Amino acid sequence: MKKISIFISTLCMACILGGCSDFFDQESDHVIYSENHKLDNATDSVYSMIGILNKLQAIADRTILLGEVRGDLVELTNNASKDLREIAQFNISGDNAYNNPRDYYAIINNCNYFIANADTALKDNRNKYIFMKEYAAAKAIRAWTYLQLVVNYGKVRFVIDPILTKEQSEANYPAYGIQQVCEYFINDLLPLAEKYGREYPYYDNGATYRFLWFPINIVLGDLYLWAGSASGNVEYYKQAALRYYKYIAERNGDNSTYPTGIQRVEWSSVSSSWNAITDSWSSAITAESYSENSELITMIPCNFNKTDGDYSELRNMFNSREENDYKVSITPSVGLEELSVSQMFCQVSNNGLNVQYAPQGLTNHRTGDLRLFTVWDDYDSYNYITNERIDMQSISKHQQENVHIYRRQMVYLRMAEALNLAGYPRMAFQVLSRGLTNKVIQEEVYPYYSESDSIWISQFDFPTSRYIEMDAESVSGRGAISNSNTMGMHSRGSGFTPANEFYMLPTDTVRTEAEQTPDLQAYVNHLILQEGALEFAFEGTRYYDILRFALRSTDNNFLANQIGMRLGEANKDLMNEIKAKLQDKNNWFLNKEGEIGPNIN
Repeated sequence: MKKISIFISTLCMACILGGCSDFFDQESDHVIYSENHKLDNATDSVYSMIGILNKLQAIADRTILLGEVRGDLVELTNNASKDLREIAQFNISGDNAYNNPRDYYAIINNCNYFIANADTALKDNRNKYIFMKEYAAAKAIRAWTYLQLVVNYGKVRFVIDPILTKEQSEANYPAYGIQQVCEYFINDLLPLAEKYGREYPYYDNGATYRFLWFPINIVLGDLYLWAGSASGNVEYYKQAALRYYKYIAERNGDNSTYPTGIQRVEWSSVSSSWNAITDSWSSAITAESYSENSELITMIPCNFNKTDGDYSELRNMFNSREENDYKVSITPSVGLEELSVSQMFCQVSNNGLNVQYAPQGLTNHRTGDLRLFTVWDDYDSYNYITNERIDMQSISKHQQENVHIYRRQMVYLRMAEALNLAGYPRMAFQVLSRGLTNKVIQEEVYPYYSESDSIWISQFDFPTSRYIEMDAESVSGRGAISNSNTMGMHSRGSGFTPANEFYMLPTDTVRTEAEQTPDLQAYVNHLILQEGALEFAFEGTRYYDILRFALRSTDNNFLANQIGMRLGEANKDLMNEIKAKLQDKNNWFLNKEGEIGPNIN
């Protein structure tokens, strides 16, 4: 992957321009452009696109850290920097290294420039448009970047034209909130989705470069999901679910599959000791090799060595390494450990006839869900020269130099979130429990919904001949599951979920389905939020998930209480201080000198 970083660095051509007040200053290299401004040849197009990708590297670490450090799944060690500590305590100063909107606007301005100047009418000798793939990619990157900006700052200055002069930089641009930003870019991307939803620029190794792009249908799904959370519009949730599904259905071409896979962490044998574990999950979620079934979808490439620049510090924050004197800054929280332990691992045997639950009180994080055990290794080492005992930590999700943004399970879980909010909690639950196939939908979904609802649900097509469910018999036989490719997400770490009596929808034979739906939605919401923690801990999605849930919650204390689960009794005073701060919704977002943040007008 270093090849990608070198490619980006060497092809990036920058020019110094007049800047936007505070965000585009004269000392900046914010825009990559051709001499005559019009992008009408392949060289200009490649240089400009690689320049945009280069700018993304500046916000790579920040995307993960702002999404993780403010959540409830990690806490900081004494080695953490002042800037990280400010983030964790929701007390981010104007000079904090991670509070720099200019880096986002640098990406946006480059995208604006490309979009305004690319010759999209130009065709080759086969009558195909030459620059439309790049044009669509730039629009998707711009929409994704604006979404990151607005969910972090609450309100942003909205600029869709390239800023090329000092006069333009000093204009009074409008302030847009989350709903306005999402609605603009939904309308901006929709015309491109059908034709360019699965077509990407091709540079050098086409398979490897697939990871550099932000698929339009996933970005649209995110925009609809956030727009629904900000507005309460149920139609947005329906469209979000359909967009995530459309990505799944088209990811590998027409009539193809992109199933959840059956990679998981499980007890490979059951005995009184419960000590033999098999893991096919952790390597699958971190792999950077492209295939039809690869978990990774989008990443921001960074260099392996600090001296090369564009270097991600995440490895040094999460892992004990020589570069950080083996001292980490970020470690799993008490809240994450308690959540993992609280799960019941369901083990089936004898062709599914026998069900056992792993015991409580196992050592080394092996109680409950096994995903935390697999990605987190904490141990002691000893320096015989200094006679010093060293606390060591390894987080396998942050061993590579590149920063991962989207992966397959995120698409499935966000689709479940959207389905639940759209009024289909039983279908959402199956994403967690059995996985979606047409057989599952026929058995577990259709019987509970009206004819009109069933017509809408029928748009989700998971042919059972191609989406093959992992059943109890195949799990018990172990060697006979080679053709299975679909299972519920909870089974990735908590055993065979369909047989788990502790993981079922509540039964109500008195009320009608319509009367039950709000309670079922609340119940599935809770499961989805938990599953997001178990599956995506340390990946930078957590605070954004909590924020989205809080925006639509009727409980004004939801966000404060959820973040309050981060620390144990020993840090109760600090957590109470943070929770008190979060009573003010303005503190949910960053602020920069009155120029950007929740209070700008």
